[in-house]
Formats: sequence, C-alpha cells, structure tokens
Amino acid sequence: MAGDPTDYEAPTRREYVKYSGAVVGGGLLAGCTGQSNNESTPTETEADESTTTATPVEGSYTVSMAPAGEVTFDSVPETWATYYPGYADMGVALGLSDGLTGVGQPAEYYTEFHNAVPGVSVDSGSLTALWADGIDKEIFYELDNDVHLISPENMKQSFEWTEDDLAEITENVGPFIGNRIYRRSDGWHNHRYYTMYDAFEKVAQMFQKEDQYQTFKQFHDEFIADIQSQLPAKSDRPSVLLTYAGSEEPETFSPYRLDDKGTNKKQWHDLGVSDALANTSVKQLSAENRSELDYENMLTIDPDVLLIRGHQEKSPEEFEETVLSYMSDHPVASELMAVQNEDVYRGGLLWVGPIQNLFLTEQAAKQVYPDQFGDVTSDRQLFDRERVGEIIR
Repeated sequence: MAGDPTDYEAPTRREYVKYSGAVVGGGLLAGCTGQSNNESTPTETEADESTTTATPVEGSYTVSMAPAGEVTFDSVPETWATYYPGYADMGVALGLSDGLTGVGQPAEYYTEFHNAVPGVSVDSGSLTALWADGIDKEIFYELDNDVHLISPENMKQSFEWTEDDLAEITENVGPFIGNRIYRRSDGWHNHRYYTMYDAFEKVAQMFQKEDQYQTFKQFHDEFIADIQSQLPAKSDRPSVLLTYAGSEEPETFSPYRLDDKGTNKKQWHDLGVSDALANTSVKQLSAENRSELDYENMLTIDPDVLLIRGHQEKSPEEFEETVLSYMSDHPVASELMAVQNEDVYRGGLLWVGPIQNLFLTEQAAKQVYPDQFGDVTSDRQLFDRERVGEIIR
C-alpha cells in the first residue's frame, strides 16, 4: 500500500485503545485465528454472540465480532471512522456524530433522514473521504482515530490490503472491527453475518452505549410490530422487483434478490412482500455478478411493484416527473404492469443503519400498501420523530 508511516510520529501502541492480543506470524492479526472459514451463517432471525454484553477485563472491556475476533479497549473510543454509511448511522443513533471523522465516500452518505430528526444534524460534507482511487494507509495516520468500523476482511478483499497493512494501522493508530452486512452475496464473505441490530449492538458495546441501544431497539420493535399488525393478508401483498438504475432515462437495471437478506433489504422483509425474482434464475448483484436486466427481460417477470435505487435524493414527485414519466413514454417499458399502474418508486438506500431504516420502512410501507398507510406523496408520519431525537440526544 502507498503511504509511508515513517512520515508520522504515531505511538507504537495507544494507551487507551488496543487490539486484543499481539500481532503474530507473518502479520496475522490476533483474534482472527479463532474464526473458521467454515463457520455456519445464521439466518436473519437467529441469535448470535451479540446477545452477550461486552466483557470487562481489569478495567478494560472486550467486544467480539467476526471477522476481527476479540478486540479489547482500555477506554471508550472517542474518534472513529467507517467505510460504509450504515455504520455511520449506527454511531449517530448512539449520539456519537461528533466523533465521526470520515466515511468511504461522503457524497454517498445520505444524511437527509438525520436532519429530519429534531435536534440531530450531520454534515457529510465535513467528513474526510477514505476512498481516493483506493484506500491509502496515509489517511488513517492523518485522521488518527481510536477505532475503525470496517471489516478487516473487507479491507483485504475489496481494497487489496494485506495482513501487514492491517497490523500496521492496528498497532500504530487503532483497531478494525466490523462486518460487511449490507448484502450477503459475495463469495469471499464466508464468516458470520449479522443482522442490522446484531451489528448495532456490537457498535453499542464498543462505545459502552448498551442502554441507549436497548431503548432505540425497543422503539424500533414497537414500530415494526405496529406496521405488521396492519399488513394485508399475504395473498393481497404485491410482488416486488428491487433494482438499481441511476439514470433518469434507464434502459438496463441491476437486480437485487430479496432473499439475500442484507441489511439494505430489511424493510422489505419486515413488510412481508414477495420477491418477483423468487422463481427465476436471475442472480443477486454481487462482486462476482454484474449482470443487468433490460425491459424485455423485465416483461417476462412483470412485477406488481418496481423499485429503482439511485434516486433517493429526489422527492416522490420529482421521481414521477423524471424516471416514471420516461418509462411511461417508452415503447417497451410502458407495457410493464407496474408502469401502467404507476407503481414504480424509489428503491431506497444501499447502505443503511437504524435511523435510516425507520424512514425507509415508512417510505416503503406507503409505496406498497397505500390503502393501509397513505400515499407515498402524503405527509403522514408512521413513527414519532421527536421520540427518536430524544433517544439519540
């Protein structure tokens, strides 16, 4: 990796945050050796070790999360960075936005939902970008964070870091802990996955905010239970095709299978919709699969509802006036049942945390069940923003 650590007067080991164990054998990070590549993957509803609390050890405490293993902290981290915005959202939900210094690409960190919560505001433009044609070690020295909420395996597989690179930054700056949870379709991810709230609990343990996490989770659980109590019978629920197409005049679409169970699909699972791709051979978008669907392909699927990611910054009205208008005038797209019924909507975000998920669940409920929850263009609110702000503050 580029970036010469000799340019910095970093300590050899922070006194207040340290990685559990020593760096051993060819740069292998201690704590990783306990992770088996054959470890079974739990389902979305299965519990894992995250149900336990962080373990105090002689004034310190340890948090265990695959693939990093056990990470020991001598005191609570104050400054932190992450690559994927879903983890940034978790920190904000715990009232820790002041300590966030950087994300992978700030332009892709959607903060409008945060700003819609009373007393909560996040300026993504003030954050440092970790990505610049790759992730250089130099940026970690510059930010000098106490901890990095990034999967060490993700750093190797997606950003071509080595074990030595990870060991160097862990030793001289701060540890890595995290899990790429937003999708479950990458072949290299053969260690344990976490649901959104499993991972959120790990983050809360790390920052010693378990009580605040539990309060937020209780609010979430009550909100979801209320939504689910109003859902129509399964036979009356629509089939949904989730895609990505960033253009306002789309011609091809990247498909997402809802059975992938990544955290960015949580709202669709909670709302009990059926996946239009369930009985097809279409594969989930992944690092290995970049195939796309054109309108002819989509006509063979012909979903009740079509969802298109890449347009969350638009209002529902703006989306209708651009993307839906284009498809309605298209000679092939106009044959789709979803287009004819004007059931084409924004597909939400790819990287999602607990605050964003509340808003996206509300948005999705109004998109697919307008008779129960009101039209997506209405101002009806399905959860209490002020209460969310109180929990965060």
